Amino acid sequence: MSFSDIPILKAEDRKFKADPTKAPKSDLREELFQLEKEGELEVQRVPDNYMELTTKYGRTKKIPLEKTWHHKSCGQCGHIPGYSASIFWLNRQFGLDYHDPTDQTSCTAWNYYASATSNPEAQAAVAIRNFAAADEVGYFPIIHCGTSFGHYKEVRHALVHQPELRRKVRKIMEKLGKKLIVPEEIVHYSEWVLAMKDKIAERQTVDMSMITATVHPACHYHKLVEEDAIYDSEIYGAQRTAIITGTLQKLGINVGDYSTWYDCCGFGFRHILVSRDFSRSFSVQRKIEVMIEEVNPDVTVTHDTGCVTTLDQSQFAGKAHGKKVGLPVMSDSQIAALAMGAHPYKVLQLHWHNTDNKAFLQKLGFDTDKLWAEFQAEIKEIKDGKKQYMSWEDADR
Repeated sequence: MSFSDIPILKAEDRKFKADPTKAPKSDLREELFQLEKEGELEVQRVPDNYMELTTKYGRTKKIPLEKTWHHKSCGQCGHIPGYSASIFWLNRQFGLDYHDPTDQTSCTAWNYYASATSNPEAQAAVAIRNFAAADEVGYFPIIHCGTSFGHYKEVRHALVHQPELRRKVRKIMEKLGKKLIVPEEIVHYSEWVLAMKDKIAERQTVDMSMITATVHPACHYHKLVEEDAIYDSEIYGAQRTAIITGTLQKLGINVGDYSTWYDCCGFGFRHILVSRDFSRSFSVQRKIEVMIEEVNPDVTVTHDTGCVTTLDQSQFAGKAHGKKVGLPVMSDSQIAALAMGAHPYKVLQLHWHNTDNKAFLQKLGFDTDKLWAEFQAEIKEIKDGKKQYMSWEDADR
């Protein structure tokens, strides 16, 4: 059986539609504050400058706009550095106070999702150590990776409901000389981008009204502790998150719907390690080909490290087998930065992406040859010792 033989369900036929009656009976934040009163843990509050967005079941979630401590993604920094660079560039453009930590560790969710190694207290202790590091410098965690985001939500949920886990983690934190501190909200960077979308649109310099995009929602964003994900009822109703769509539409981009919207990107963690041919085939045949056949977009946009990597870097295998591929893949932070005039190579670093994106850039009016020459010239200056940083980084050094 091939992937084309597997029936594709329409959205209305899916059995996991959102059901408000299944919403949690209590607000996890209230339970956190109660545990704080009992001396079980400390809660780090969201800084005063925040925006309120609505979660799946109607809860109001606070999204800090600044005083943010950026929990970077191992995969972004290692494979798609322009992803994180675009997030930082946006913060700098708006003059927002943020912190890029040097003492952050990986969330270690790779262990948990890919191989089920480690143990609950080790996983939770890593999260709390990072949260404590943010609190120590007076900044609030904002998570770049969708998997770290989902993992930390699960860790927080477990710490609230498992006294024995709290005891073990507290003991570990005491050995490190740190507090058992938990953020009031677990915030993903794309929630910050959505909260900033009006300000981004005000500073938009690149017309994107001729662009059609498809969106891939990261499973680890909206399928783990689903009640904490942002939804927009004005776009899709209660059935699905519209966090990327809301940003793209504000930038004037036409967002096309397609039948495998709910499907995984193909990454799957364990699958990408032990069944890479399956991951690549799934990514191409269940996502990229369907997007091209049903929408024929100029770009597909997502908001997680593994999703960008898999959707982008699986297409070479599809091309070798004559599949319909060639669709550029970017993150919402890259698209937002591009809309504000960020350099495609100095900031977005699109040369790290596998699938050719020149046609997309040229449709937006960019002279890719000229921009690449500018980038190479600046790289040479840095290599020759005439400059220390890329020009976009110099402002606050």
